[in-house]
Amino acid sequence: MAFSATLAAQFSDCPLEYTANLLGGKWKIKLIWTIYEAKNIRFNQLKRELDGITDMMLTKILKELVAEDIICRTQFNEIPPHVEYSLTETGLKLVQSLSAIREWTKEQQEKKE
Repeated sequence: MAFSATLAAQFSDCPLEYTANLLGGKWKIKLIWTIYEAKNIRFNQLKRELDGITDMMLTKILKELVAEDIICRTQFNEIPPHVEYSLTETGLKLVQSLSAIREWTKEQQEKKE
């Protein structure tokens, strides 16, 4: 069963729960933001940017986010062949939402200082 179908079925009554589970974990938001800033990025460059992530975890998260139509995986059949990752339109919309959350968080942090 695809990642998106599993999540959608599990959290069909609450869109915020769905989103929290989609973006939960240590790496996903960092990964999305890194791809957003880079526009197009290769696997090894992405791994360097996410210091400490394992190949297996990076591969798993990329597959999940591709299945959710947040990230686009483009394979170039050149010599040498390579793959680049970028955000889809859905991913760009998500970044807009994350930007709003980022601003809200800054405001909350300033209140506590």
